[in-house]
Amino acid sequence: MNPKDYTQFIKTESKKLGFLSCGISKAEFLEEEAPRLEQWLNEGKHGKMAYMENYFDKRLDPRLLVPGAKSVVSLLLNYYTPEEQLADAPKISKYAYGTDYHYVIKDKLKQLFQIIKDQIGAINGRVFVDSAPVMDKAWAVRSGLGWQGKNTNLISQKVGSFFFIAELIVDLELDYDTPVTDHCGTCTACIDACPTEALSPYQIDASKCISYLTIELKDQIPTEFQNKMGDWAFGCDICQDVCPWNRFSQQHKEPLFNPKPKILDYSKKDWEEITQETFNTIFKNSAIKRTRYEGIKRNISFLRRKNISS
Repeated sequence: MNPKDYTQFIKTESKKLGFLSCGISKAEFLEEEAPRLEQWLNEGKHGKMAYMENYFDKRLDPRLLVPGAKSVVSLLLNYYTPEEQLADAPKISKYAYGTDYHYVIKDKLKQLFQIIKDQIGAINGRVFVDSAPVMDKAWAVRSGLGWQGKNTNLISQKVGSFFFIAELIVDLELDYDTPVTDHCGTCTACIDACPTEALSPYQIDASKCISYLTIELKDQIPTEFQNKMGDWAFGCDICQDVCPWNRFSQQHKEPLFNPKPKILDYSKKDWEEITQETFNTIFKNSAIKRTRYEGIKRNISFLRRKNISS
């Protein structure tokens, strides 16, 4: 088999495992991204996510993460569902409706890596799911899976943006894809809709993003965001919900991403009265546990103050 055959084999097997798309790019230094990342960090737009300042060189060069790396295999996994919570309930981002994606995707990636090794032989590599210094959107763009939109999310003309991005970095030479063109055009729907003004064209000030405020931020949510967070208690989908390309989003086919019944059934009162024990039971193996019980209570309390004052 040659690099072209290897590439086709990997893409075919990824589809069998349920991945939406697979694209491949050469493992090299991300020269264009380096100054943008440095400026973003210097301007403090990462908020209190100090870990973003770590491993700067590794973020930009996958060969420092996987010695001898030649290829970055980028994969997308759909999580979109049209199902919704009760109208009065504190909102949860769609990606957290089901089982924690880290578990689901890492299992699929390990299966894919083993299948590749069984077919091709001894190769070295690592799998990555949002848990290491890998610039997943940049690699997905290079691999032709979409463009990075004005809301900074990866967007695909065919399926929108409700998907996870994961990588397999290997020391195997493959056939490389090419980037697609930007199709945001003059649209500013995401920028106009963001209630905290976290977005400017192709840039995000994470310190103002509702997802950051409800998940990453461990301190109290600043009062300046009172009455600006809608009803979001964990994450936020606003800039994706308003994106015209997401009219092409389709129901995912991964059973583990099906919404946990309580997420759809819980009312505002249920959320406000949730106990530690109930939280631990319902959200075992859920991405929501990332913010912990104290975090979700903090977020709901912050939203209640909005409702009381309005």
